[in-house]
Amino acid sequence: MRVHIQRKPETVALEALRAALADDIEVTFGDEPLPCTVLVCGRPEREWIEALPGLQKLVIPFAGLPAATVDVMREFPHVAVHNLHHNAAATAELAITLLLAAAKSVVPINAQLRSGDWSARGNMGRALQLDGRSALVLGYGAIGRRVARTCTVLGMKVRAVTRREHADSEHELHRPEALARLLPQADALVVCLPATTETEGLLGREQLELLPPSAIVVNVARGPIIDEAALFDVLKRRSIFAAGLDVWWNYPQSEQDWGSTLPSSQPFHELENVVMSPHRGGHVSDTETQRMLALAELLNAVARGEQVPNQVDLAAGY
Repeated sequence: MRVHIQRKPETVALEALRAALADDIEVTFGDEPLPCTVLVCGRPEREWIEALPGLQKLVIPFAGLPAATVDVMREFPHVAVHNLHHNAAATAELAITLLLAAAKSVVPINAQLRSGDWSARGNMGRALQLDGRSALVLGYGAIGRRVARTCTVLGMKVRAVTRREHADSEHELHRPEALARLLPQADALVVCLPATTETEGLLGREQLELLPPSAIVVNVARGPIIDEAALFDVLKRRSIFAAGLDVWWNYPQSEQDWGSTLPSSQPFHELENVVMSPHRGGHVSDTETQRMLALAELLNAVARGEQVPNQVDLAAGY
């Protein structure tokens, strides 16, 4: 079986890929694809797909599904599209990190103590105990399930919202139609949804106002799922307790802008009840090796004729 990977990985990750791949898989690399059964590329050109009559599968080497890729691949229904969930564990870990940091006011209290100020020690109103509280996880995919399991270990009652059936779930699952009923019970709201036309703006002012004063909002999905101005407003008024955000509404256009780009039109950076992270949920020391191991697992399944994981639904957008 021939596989073409558009971007050649660095040495360590490449060695991991080659060590994990079955012997009968031949891999080529380059910006423009050579004849192959599987193309590994996040944003293929339409002309590339047309020029590959033997192509059976497109693998997007990251989580998510770019809108431009959906537009192209809808014209080629015979080519199955898959993506990789190698980032799920790391992203779930960051979600829990943001939740705990927000619940305990870690960031502002750290800054105070660095200047010799111990006053937070006696201020019990600046920390919430999560044990015994309720968590609502939006999205029950690879990331959401990990978040839900960890919240359970923390002693929280976990509910999750999902469109898909999960017969083996250990958690209380609900359809999206139940969201308005569930929000008033959510001490922690963790957003792990894919970005689709249906999820954009899902949490607007009306939904955020349903949250209790104890609520902590965590978003490791995509910024526009939550209304930017409405979230800032409920945080500034402290009608919810805090937020931990890894995803945003405004991003640098290039690396040259990395040092001078605020992530929102709203001044979230002025609020001490917000923990801010620059969309790095899946970025850990061995991310690229993990990516290649996940890719090898998928490619080996194709070569063996087994069920291939992580097929995306182009109509649903994830």
